[in-house]
Parts: sequence; structure tokens; C-alpha cells
Amino acid sequence: MEETKRSAEEFLELIRKSRRGKFKVYIGMSAGVGKTYRMLQEAHTLLKNGIDVKIGYIETHHRAETHALLEGLPVVPRRKLFYKGKELDEMDVQAIINLRPEVVVVDELAHTNIQGSKNEKRWQDVLDILNAGINVISAVNIQHIESLNEEVRLITGVEVRERVPDSVLAEANEVVNIDLTSDELIARLREGKIYQADKIEAALNNFFRSDHILQLRELALKEVASQVERKVETEVSKASFRHERFLACISSNEKTAKNVIRKTARLANYYHSKWYVLYVQTPRENPNRIPLDKQRHLINNFKLAMELGAEIIKVQHPSIANAIVEQAESRRITTICVGKPHLTLFAIIWSTTVFNKLLCKLATSHVDLILLS
Repeated sequence: MEETKRSAEEFLELIRKSRRGKFKVYIGMSAGVGKTYRMLQEAHTLLKNGIDVKIGYIETHHRAETHALLEGLPVVPRRKLFYKGKELDEMDVQAIINLRPEVVVVDELAHTNIQGSKNEKRWQDVLDILNAGINVISAVNIQHIESLNEEVRLITGVEVRERVPDSVLAEANEVVNIDLTSDELIARLREGKIYQADKIEAALNNFFRSDHILQLRELALKEVASQVERKVETEVSKASFRHERFLACISSNEKTAKNVIRKTARLANYYHSKWYVLYVQTPRENPNRIPLDKQRHLINNFKLAMELGAEIIKVQHPSIANAIVEQAESRRITTICVGKPHLTLFAIIWSTTVFNKLLCKLATSHVDLILLS
């Protein structure tokens, strides 16, 4: 009976996917590399070939050469909203769905919608459009990808607030990198092709430094390569790595847990594998004893993990090591990911005990253990 149910669910999923729109994403290392320009060029090509294409939302940032490409393309009027006494506009998702074009172009995938919109984020709007059977072309900068948030902050010193879950990129049928050298990008900035004159000097001294651009470019190239490799594994060679299963073990420590979640998400995405986040609630972390701020951090980290595609496991157990091993065995886990403890004497003693117990229990298994910084 269970086998029949699973078979039916798999078939329904195939039907759902076949009815869903195709999704193409342009990725760039920063603003100004030409993602919007390329999308508009593609829209013109599609239109010339008789494809019903509409511009759902485009942000030209007053760049003359980009704005000129809007000429001749059918644009869906934006929806007007009043927020804090001002008239603002957003993409009209329902109008796009009602018009049902073959292809719609949607810029700024990481954008946060105005309060009062149906969805909080534009990537959620895009998923609604895809589910309606409409093909979407969109774009995002590498710094907006959720699991790369910490790496980007270390490179640029900037905490990027608007982020797109990795699971959204995993939905893409095609991911294309728009690449420029750091010299080319800086030249475009100096020529006024990215920002207005009064912002150029500040940009050159901050985000658009050559060393920052090089590192962001590397991230973008790696991300697209990873997406292409995953596509090859799933569609060409039936995925030699599909058996991998990751288990991220987190505590109520906000910072450590976030790092473990994001890094495990990257590994799971690379291997195109299922992954879990495990929180073991010991008697000393009973809800009646754990501080409210730690409870709040846990809830936020569970939400982050789900956005990145994880399945959450929360168990009560007096032994963390035993709980991890039990879950690893029952879920057929191949790799366990744990965070490095903060270097206080108590943490070292306590964590070493847990770590040693875990090592002893895993010694006879084929499960890998990764200690994440």
C-alpha cells in the first residue's frame, strides 16, 4: 500500500513539473555586468521569432543603453500601491498570470515587495508565475544567494539583507553567468554606465574594489559551474552522487548554527542530495530553562534551513551523540556536519566529550564526519 502511494505521488509530481513553466536565471558577480541588458536582448530575439513575450518587471537604473532596449517590447503595467503616504509600484503578478504570455521577463529576483503585496519576496512571485505554466527569465547577483551570505560579508564587509534561497536556483532549468573582468567592470563604472556621477567614487572605494570583484567573480563562476554539473548529473548520467545524504547538527548557538546550515546547504546543493537539520533538545535545554532569545534564534534557524531546502528534525534526548547516531542510521545519512565549538574551557571539555562519543559510535560505520569552522 505504501509503495503504491509513493508511486502515485511520484507520478503526480512528474505531471506537475511537466505543466510548470521553464525557468532561466542570469547570474552576475555584481551590479553593472549586463544581466538586464542581456535579458532585454533575449526578449527582442524571442519577439522576432514569434514568441509571446512580456516584460513583467525591469529595473534599468537609468542606464541609457539598457533603457533604449525597452523600445518595442510589450510591458505589463505595474500595480500601484500606497505605502507611508507615497504612491509606489510593484510587478502585477495577477495581471501576468491573466495574460498568460509564453515568456515573461522579471528583473531583481531578490527584491523585497512593498508591504501589502501578496508575497513578501519577488522570487515567491516568480514561483507563482512558473506554477501557472508561464516561462520566466530572471536575474540575480551572486551576493543575494542565501548560502553565500557569510562569504560575501567576509569579502565585502557588507551584510546583504535581500536574499534568495538556494532552493529557488535549484528550480532553474538553465543558469547563465554574465561575466566581465574586474578591469572591464571598473571601466564601465568610471564611464558612468553603472551609477550616477556622485556615487562613482564611493563605489570604487568600497564594493567595486578590484580584490572584491575578483573574489565575487570566483563565487559566481563556481555557482554556475555547480548548477551545470548538477544538471549533467541528473539529466545525462543519472547522477553518480544521488545517494549522498547530509545531516547538519545544530545547537541553540545562533552564529554557529547559521554557519553549519549554510555550509551544509552548499554541500547538499553540490551533490544534489537530500539533507536534514537536527536539533537535539537535552534536559538542560528544556523550553522552561532555555532563554527566550535562544528559542527565537532556534526558530529563525529552522526557518533558514527550510528555505534552503532542509528537512527539520527536532528530538528530545539525554545524549547528543546517541541521538545523532540514531538519526544517521534511521535516515541513511552518509555525511554528518557539525560546528566547531567556541574556544572556552567549558565548551572544549563538553564538546570534546560529545565529539569523542560520536567518533566512537561512527568508527564502525561508513558515515563521514565534517567539522565546520
